Amino acid sequence: MNTPYHRGARLALAGATLALAACQSTYVSSPVVRFDRQVNYGDAKAVELVTNEFGSTDLQMIAERMTGNLLETGIFQGRPTVTISRVKNKTSEYIDTTNIMNSIQTALVKSGKVRFTRSIAEMQEGVDELQRQNQSGLYKQGSTARLGRMTAAKYQLEGELTSIVKQSASTKDVFYKFTLKMFDVEEGTIEWQDEKEIRKTSQR
Repeated sequence: MNTPYHRGARLALAGATLALAACQSTYVSSPVVRFDRQVNYGDAKAVELVTNEFGSTDLQMIAERMTGNLLETGIFQGRPTVTISRVKNKTSEYIDTTNIMNSIQTALVKSGKVRFTRSIAEMQEGVDELQRQNQSGLYKQGSTARLGRMTAAKYQLEGELTSIVKQSASTKDVFYKFTLKMFDVEEGTIEWQDEKEIRKTSQR
């Protein structure tokens, strides 16, 4: 039968089928893998108080303090070049200090007031790429990066993280101090320096 009622019913059924297919398509394109334990996404900026060991909140506080003060000094007039050195970890904890420098570098790059050259740790990869382009014979002449064209850094950032740990039967107190220095590479002088202190106390 092809009455207006039946045509309307067929259209409604077709619309419902299309909507269901769209929902299934969305579901399939965003699969969710679950395990026995409950896992939830949280605010990456939330204050972390799981233990009094060095954590994400400490890293964020240090990075914000250092980048804010660096940018306020006006030392980056003329958009100078800077390279990152290592952060010496003098605490008793294993801490991936590269994350601290990466956060500082990211904020400074976003400011647009400074240019970064490859860090000392990254330099070998740059040298390897230049050698591959110029010595392997794989690339067309004129398309390779030329040797001797790298820009040298005017300043070098170097950090140090220390801690003092005190504990009794009921209390554990950890005092962290992060020190960041910026050297003039040519003159060897300290052009800027700042510290961030963090105290974390927990009861057992």
